[in-house]
Amino acid sequence: MSTESTISHPYPAPEGVLLGHLTPGSEAWDEARAGLCITATEIAAAVNLSPWMSRFTLWHKKAGLRVAPFEMTPAIEWGSRLEDAVAGKWQDEHPGRLAAPAGTWRHRERAWQRATPDRLIYPQPAGEFEIPERAEELLEVKTSPFGDDWGPDGAEDGVPVWYRCQVIWQMDTLGLRRTRFALLIGGWDYREYVVDYDEAEAKILREAAVKFLEEVRDGVRPPIDTADDTYQTIRVQPDHFDDVDVEIPAEDAARYENAQAASKAAAAELTAAKSVVLDHIGTGRRAVVGERRIAYRIAKPDGTTKSLNPYQQKAAA
Repeated sequence: MSTESTISHPYPAPEGVLLGHLTPGSEAWDEARAGLCITATEIAAAVNLSPWMSRFTLWHKKAGLRVAPFEMTPAIEWGSRLEDAVAGKWQDEHPGRLAAPAGTWRHRERAWQRATPDRLIYPQPAGEFEIPERAEELLEVKTSPFGDDWGPDGAEDGVPVWYRCQVIWQMDTLGLRRTRFALLIGGWDYREYVVDYDEAEAKILREAAVKFLEEVRDGVRPPIDTADDTYQTIRVQPDHFDDVDVEIPAEDAARYENAQAASKAAAAELTAAKSVVLDHIGTGRRAVVGERRIAYRIAKPDGTTKSLNPYQQKAAA
């Protein structure tokens, strides 16, 4: 059953085609995102820039093969729960603008190009019964525990590249030219960013998506990479167990054995390094070098250490 219809929208629509205001996880939601299409949350994986999904895993998903089941993490759950609150904060900061739920869209000509923005931004109507003008911009709402991937508030390049891919795709799908970000870090640090549409970037993403979908149709599987979710995807491919020996290439066996040995050595060195850092921290919370945060300590109720966790460091330019 097709999800496309002439669904009415409370405000005049952008240039894309509205597929509906679908509940995440519902049958209609899954159907609108299934098959040979690329959504805004998938485009970063298609160009190998997503920290959550590898190109390998996305290929299997689009080919109709098994992938590891979705797991609702605390970060995802609370990001969803806090979305309305963060959007409300943006609304308070921008009187005269109205941020309304956006729904799921496809491009008017490229039916395989899909997007589900968080909000559409309209001029605030003067009266209760007045209809706003055409949607002008998109609002994307994000939450982050530490914000290490984000730049300072309002920074021109402050948005992580995978989210930039997402919103360039959304704007290209709906025909809009600006996305505003509302970000809440650690439950209290509120920031805003702006990303303007870039036709050159959109063209790169479209061409990459077309190539990716062609590889899916042609059965050209991406190479196995170092992503954990690639390993999880491979784990779920077998559908039964045969108690037999399987001959593998000697170079692959050597790679596995060498990696096992290196992993043991690295694990031992990491344990020693964590002990040294934790010893420096003592009763404190964070280990820093100048303004750079290295690690943070989580304490138990009695003050002893529950865990030592690293801050994600941005790669040097």
